[in-house]
Amino acid sequence: MKITKVETFIAGNPWKNWLFTRVHTDEGITGIGEGTINAFGKTVEAAVHELQNQYLGMDPFQVERISQKMFRDVYSDGGQVHKHAISAIEVACWDIIGKSLNVPVWKLMGGQVREKVKAYANGWYRGPRTPKNFHEKAKIVMERGYKALKFDPFGSAYQIVDNDDEALAIDIIAAVRDAVGPSTDILIEGHCRFSTSTALKFARKMEQFNPTWFEEPTPHHKIDALIEVARASPVPIATGESLHTKYEFAELLKHDVVQILQPEPLACGGIWACRNICDMIDAHYGVVAPHNAQGPICTAICMQIAACTPNHFIQEIFDEFNVDWEKNLLTGHHYEVIDGYIDVCHEPGLGIDLNVEEIEKHPYELGNYLPLFKDGWEIREGE
Repeated sequence: MKITKVETFIAGNPWKNWLFTRVHTDEGITGIGEGTINAFGKTVEAAVHELQNQYLGMDPFQVERISQKMFRDVYSDGGQVHKHAISAIEVACWDIIGKSLNVPVWKLMGGQVREKVKAYANGWYRGPRTPKNFHEKAKIVMERGYKALKFDPFGSAYQIVDNDDEALAIDIIAAVRDAVGPSTDILIEGHCRFSTSTALKFARKMEQFNPTWFEEPTPHHKIDALIEVARASPVPIATGESLHTKYEFAELLKHDVVQILQPEPLACGGIWACRNICDMIDAHYGVVAPHNAQGPICTAICMQIAACTPNHFIQEIFDEFNVDWEKNLLTGHHYEVIDGYIDVCHEPGLGIDLNVEEIEKHPYELGNYLPLFKDGWEIREGE
């Protein structure tokens, strides 16, 4: 079997353009993948095609070799854009392999270790940055059966905040805890906003609300700052979505101060790369909660990883809170959250396919991304 062609498609989701791929083979089996990244949809799409000499004519079963050719053999390091392009092809190869052998991808990576996966809601708090809005929206999430939810209460904060903004953030956390009760997991998103001193101030103030984690409180490229916060924080720190190589994870893990890691399958090179990183994390007694703020194919990717990864903790889900037409972008298996959990898919490959006709109804739009450091970004205008 040989790869003969790749097609790319972009669906213009208002807060992030979703990039999808379809890889063709000479045996008529096709596989789909995703390369979505905030603000660089067209850039990753170009990289997928520019790197085609590294994978056209290759056997899709040679996943590791294809990934190495796309990453190591081109010598230049294109960072996250580069890794997302690799993932868009790597994932499609696994989909092809699974379809060819008539097995789900997770069966090719050690087999199933759980029947269902705990999910947490994200993207649910669209609207004004007020305790009332967060309280009301959190109630809706609970009515849908979720047992965990994540949110960023910090507005456009960067590095330091004034007293009023600090008080508002804490009031929002309090409102969400009040809405969901004491047993629900609340996960606080930091979006790499703060200096070490500000991050620690917030960690101490939010401790009273018993959050499950405080995510990426400091810039991801400052691992030393994150380590300083993690060592002193009374709240567990979570991070990892912005790391795109196993070498970066190794640098962080050697300090043994973060036990909740969030590898992003698309950012670190695809399913196999992410699964290997999960094993590295397990060796440090850590758990994984893969990042999943991309398109619906990424949900299917994360679910394949969750099904076969012993130290998987919880899975991020945006799909229920995205644009209504997202559910029409794919055919095949539908991942549904029931009583806070998602059942493992047993269909071959990823268990899904692209609905190109629907994708073409929602073209790419320049500027479809979240300006996380602009006042009012939570409203997500245009949706």
